[in-house]
Amino acid sequence: MKILFATSEAEPFIKTGGLGDVSGALPIALAKEKIDVRVVLPLYEGIPSKYRHTMEFIGSTVVALGWRHQYAGVFTQTINGVKYYFVDNEYYFKREGLYGHFDDGERFAFFSKAVLDIIPLIDFYPDVIHCNDWQTALIPVMMDCFYRDKKGYGDIKTVLTIHNIEFQGRMDQSCITDVFGIPESHRNIVEYDRNANMLKAGIELAHAVTTVSETYAKEIMDPYFACGLEDILQKRSYKISGIVNGIDTALYDPSTDPSLFQRYSIKSIARKKKNKEGLQEMISLPVTDRPLIGMVSRLTNQKGLDLLMEVIDEILKQDVQMVILGTGDWKYENALNELSKRYTTKLAVIINFSRDIASKIYGGSDMLLMPSRFEPCGLSQLIAMRYGNIPIVRETGGLKDTVIQYNKLTGEGTGFTFKTYNAYDMLDAINRAIAVYDNAAEWRQIMKNAMERDYSWQEQSKKYIALYNSL
Repeated sequence: MKILFATSEAEPFIKTGGLGDVSGALPIALAKEKIDVRVVLPLYEGIPSKYRHTMEFIGSTVVALGWRHQYAGVFTQTINGVKYYFVDNEYYFKREGLYGHFDDGERFAFFSKAVLDIIPLIDFYPDVIHCNDWQTALIPVMMDCFYRDKKGYGDIKTVLTIHNIEFQGRMDQSCITDVFGIPESHRNIVEYDRNANMLKAGIELAHAVTTVSETYAKEIMDPYFACGLEDILQKRSYKISGIVNGIDTALYDPSTDPSLFQRYSIKSIARKKKNKEGLQEMISLPVTDRPLIGMVSRLTNQKGLDLLMEVIDEILKQDVQMVILGTGDWKYENALNELSKRYTTKLAVIINFSRDIASKIYGGSDMLLMPSRFEPCGLSQLIAMRYGNIPIVRETGGLKDTVIQYNKLTGEGTGFTFKTYNAYDMLDAINRAIAVYDNAAEWRQIMKNAMERDYSWQEQSKKYIALYNSL
């Protein structure tokens, strides 16, 4: 089976979030299952020179996008058994950052058309093109508009994965014909609510649509989660399913992670204490064995920061410490910084993002707080459990699918959960976790429960293979 995986970002080359993690790890897992998978992404200016200087130039083609005719060079590189293709166009991609430019619609319409145009050049006619988010969601539309009758394209199926439905590629409706080059016959596919909507178009015409957790696939049928697309999703529900993300268990491994103060495993779980002490010293908190609650998060309402701010004083009045790593809305950044000055022995705030510090928090804190308003999948809770760090989460999306509420009677479970989006329900879950923490044997058991679970892409990749086969 041949899969062309189209994405706007991928580890190890460049990423801004979970899409980059998935696009880096899933193709490798598919390759290990003997799938001929290739990945295609833009050749951004931000890709490190160590990769850019070792790429091989294959050739170039000209992409017709509406009335425009744009150069598309193709470079390639193979890493971890996966061949990557990079679409080069300096006008679109020699810029700072991946997204947020005035012409993002045109940039990624070009990339989507280029993915289809380079197929003869790379001599790889896939059985399935796996598209990801709005940046590649025009591929199924362009396939039906321009390529179905071309040799080698007729039987290609398309899958679209929605990583976060909040981001839909909404553009002015004038873009549909003038910028995207979509003919009038397909205008209604791309148009929605008097705008161009790239994600909506992909949902309409992809042969299958997936989300990154089973619960999220159900949640987006509801207007609360669907961000305006509920009627489209409900009409296309027959082809929508959810597959929970995995994590790169080689990258996120407490027995090998170079960022930790002391490496450890489930067989040497007592060594985790050294990481807590090292983290406390690093962030200038008193070294104590009381619970240390970590957060590695964007500081936004989506991630539950409004709930945290409502009860953070009540949390910190208890015998606990907190460490928060992330960036986001300035109101939360400022408020947390002010709180850290008031609670100098209890709260450390790092307005930044660093994988090194994130690993130290996963390895050093006792609990990870994720009170998300919605969470398509979430990776932090998976990484935390791998490190024996117990998540406290709201039951939404992938958090509900991956964190099992601890049962004091049976000793089963991997974390602490709450259902309603309410600050005091969150506080109750935190208090339940603290109560169990005070029983050392019980806490050790829940840590083992969390670390024993399989968070790898191995099983999840088989679900994608089954989906591809069904098409």
